[in-house]
Amino acid sequence: MAVEAARGASMARGFESKSVADQQESAQATRAPRSLDPRDPALLQKKRRLELARVDVLRQLASARAAGHRAILERALTALDRELARLG
Repeated sequence: MAVEAARGASMARGFESKSVADQQESAQATRAPRSLDPRDPALLQKKRRLELARVDVLRQLASARAAGHRAILERALTALDRELARLG
């Protein structure tokens, strides 16, 4: 009971981790952008992940039949292309 009082008994358990995740996301968004050095290993890894995700979305798009599903995949493809262009 004392532990619950220390943690804030009025907050549900799942919201604690959600709050932490929100704080981490906020911290990442406010960080100064890293230089886009093409030799940066982290940048190369991120670009590779985006390229693989793009290939996966194209594969799914080729077999998608439902209009709603195709629309979602097309938006995902646009977002991936935009991010890849931003990274260079």
